Amino acid sequence: MPARKPPTSPQAATRCAPFLFKQNRAPPSVEDTLKLLKHSADSKDLKLGKVIHAHLIITTESSRNENVVLTNSLVNLYAKCNQISIARQLFDNMRQRNVVSYSSLMTWYLHNGFLLETLKLFKNMVSGDNLEPNEYIFSIVLSSCSRSGRGAEGRQCHGYVFKSGLVFCKYVRNALVELYTKCLDVEMAKRLLDLLPGYDVFEYNSVLNGLIENECFRGGVEVLGKMVSGSVRWDSVTYVNAFGLSASLKDLKLGLQVHSQMLKSDIEPDVFINSAMISMYGKCGKFSNAKKVFEGLETRNVVLWTAMVAACFQNEYFEEALNLFCGMEYEAIRPNEFTFAVMLNSAAGLSALRHGDLLHAHIEKSGFKEHLIVGNALINMYAKGGNIEAANKVFSDMRYRDIITWNAMICGYSHHGLGREALTLFQNMLAAEERPNHVTFVGVLSACGHLGLVQEGFYYLNHLMKQIGIVPGLEHYTCIVGLLSKAGLLDEAEKFMRSTPVKWDVVAWHTLLNASRVHQNYGFGRRIAEYILHMDPNDVGTYILLSNMYAKEKRWDGVSKIRKLMKVRKVKKEPGSSWTEIRNTTHVFISGDSNHPESSQIYEKVRELSAKIKPLGYVPDVAAVLHDVEDEQKEDYLNHHSEKLAIAYALMETPPTAPILVIKNLRMCDDCHSAVKLISKLTKRDIIVRDTNRFHRFQDGCCSCTDYW
Repeated sequence: MPARKPPTSPQAATRCAPFLFKQNRAPPSVEDTLKLLKHSADSKDLKLGKVIHAHLIITTESSRNENVVLTNSLVNLYAKCNQISIARQLFDNMRQRNVVSYSSLMTWYLHNGFLLETLKLFKNMVSGDNLEPNEYIFSIVLSSCSRSGRGAEGRQCHGYVFKSGLVFCKYVRNALVELYTKCLDVEMAKRLLDLLPGYDVFEYNSVLNGLIENECFRGGVEVLGKMVSGSVRWDSVTYVNAFGLSASLKDLKLGLQVHSQMLKSDIEPDVFINSAMISMYGKCGKFSNAKKVFEGLETRNVVLWTAMVAACFQNEYFEEALNLFCGMEYEAIRPNEFTFAVMLNSAAGLSALRHGDLLHAHIEKSGFKEHLIVGNALINMYAKGGNIEAANKVFSDMRYRDIITWNAMICGYSHHGLGREALTLFQNMLAAEERPNHVTFVGVLSACGHLGLVQEGFYYLNHLMKQIGIVPGLEHYTCIVGLLSKAGLLDEAEKFMRSTPVKWDVVAWHTLLNASRVHQNYGFGRRIAEYILHMDPNDVGTYILLSNMYAKEKRWDGVSKIRKLMKVRKVKKEPGSSWTEIRNTTHVFISGDSNHPESSQIYEKVRELSAKIKPLGYVPDVAAVLHDVEDEQKEDYLNHHSEKLAIAYALMETPPTAPILVIKNLRMCDDCHSAVKLISKLTKRDIIVRDTNRFHRFQDGCCSCTDYW
């Protein structure tokens, strides 16, 4: 019988493994054993690998002489099978090692995040065993430096690479590019592209992706330019990066150029390219293009649906974003945590509490409740929807929290006028060792403003923020203006604005102007208003506040002058409108409008409420009516305000104990504010009104804003 030939493939070797190790047979050659070990490692067949290892241990040949190649193969086997302790023991017991011995172990440490261990092995390899690293070792070490943020060690390794002459090897070049992009040395990363020839699309993609991740967007544009001038053929990853770069810069022109180039190429857009394209058009404000791309797709997965929902949200098409949820259900697409987060933020944009509740129910059923991004969006939705108690419950139930979680709750409390709760939560945040950021201090300083805590506010601005390393911005200084204004320190607030080296916007000056109205310092207010109109002659809010001041002083000549000025400058006041949601239907009311089917009953209800609250102390603020007519007619004008109509209708159509939520497009006027306080007392209802400034929560004759807004 002819002798059996050794196997020629790993698969055949596996089948023959029992035969090879039978007694009275010639032992397998080293070459056959290496093939078996390689197959065991590649297929992660630990059982077979251990059989081979056991055979090697009992052979007398193995005990006399150590075969470095065989031991390297065993180290590789155990490393790939995640038996790193055995691999390391074999490695440590080797009397002689080569570059391959180190390579297997270092690769495992790199891929499993033990980056410092990789660098220790490299040091031992060079200093202890006096081995010369090859290009693979250098790429592993450079990658370890970049992923662990060890820029200094990475630069030292770069010097070693340069001396060794391996700087032109592809693996090394890629690792060097990754090092400098991740360690924020963008200029060096770009220099590598210029100095080292032969870069292909994969290396350009690596640089481009690193620049985008580190928000070095202008550098990304330069790299794209190099790719075009160097005639580098773009692949799918390039287009995803290019669209992402355009979106980050909100550069529609660049995005259109990238889209045009893609259409000319033979690239077939996949889900990643299409979602990047939709996102780009959404962030660049070209919603129609995003919609066109989305509707032109034959198959759409959850990534594409989420990109489209996000585009709606970014362009404030909140209702359309919520409607897309029905489309997803129709196509049997299951939303993920990102979809739910964007949907909830869209509901927050509309203050659509009913939609938010339905989404919350879906989230509970779908099992996404524990996702951090969803919890944060739920807090935001409930806070902006007027249900701060529900927001607090979500916050309290969250197992994990990040800075966004704390900020959403602190700012939510501040927006509702609950300054004490906001500051208490801030102290809890510090106790939990969560580091505040600039958004946190906007909420904290706003809370100080609600409570009139001037000294505390300046402590947070001048000391705590400086101690943490946060540079105050315009929004923080505006909060200080609001803080001083509420305390009645109008001159100090103006002096603060004049002396602080920051470019103030109209919002900050509006804060001061509104304070002069509240504190009835009309002369001061007129001077500030003139300054604002000099900055922005089309600011309609300033004209209205100025008119109100003249009306309060019964200076009808001043009111007439402002009206004429508005007419000359073609500035039109937006009509006041309010809306409330009752039984899944949103009812919109416009001041003085009678288009609602039940308008006659609504006006009758307003007159009835007005009559009932007068004995409780309500005096119609006829001075605020910008018409020189009789007081009785002025009172009738006041009854036509949109928030009164919305509240009256809600009282007619909802159960006696149900809270009422009304959203208004303008600032709530003084008369409506006084009236609604007493209506809440009369009807024993919680009435929440969200205007352009804040939430007003009316309970038993009081408002959460403490009559300052």
